[in-house]
Amino acid sequence: MLEVRPVTINNWKELAALKVREDQKHFVATNLYSIAESQFGEYIPGEGRWDMMPFGIYDGEKPVGFLMISYNYAAARFQGFILRLMVDEKFQGKGYGKFGMNWMLERYRSDGRVKAIALSYDPNNAAARTLYAKFGFHETGEMVDGEALALLSLR
Repeated sequence: MLEVRPVTINNWKELAALKVREDQKHFVATNLYSIAESQFGEYIPGEGRWDMMPFGIYDGEKPVGFLMISYNYAAARFQGFILRLMVDEKFQGKGYGKFGMNWMLERYRSDGRVKAIALSYDPNNAAARTLYAKFGFHETGEMVDGEALALLSLR
């Protein structure tokens, strides 16, 4: 059974051990970095504080992927930001990424305070561009830390 579970003291090490293929490493931060980052959030001038929440994607008891979402209800353009979505190299191409995206989108849609969400990705990552476009994200033409910004309006 597929499910998403919060990162905890009991599972952070197994989630930190997941990795993408060698040719994908420059597209996504490591899970260990993401777990550490989530403990502090991020303050962006003009937008305020973004709180980050990391999760593992599980197939039964087996960790297969990682995702991290963030919220800032006071932000004007978008109140949610998908920070991470990765599937371990051994489990790619089996629908786990799609499952993770659906889970994140449902979580954001169920929160009436979130009017729009955003994500960013390396402009050379054709697989990410294609996946996100299938979910309705459209590129804004803006770059954020060297990545293409894409938005999805929920309301």
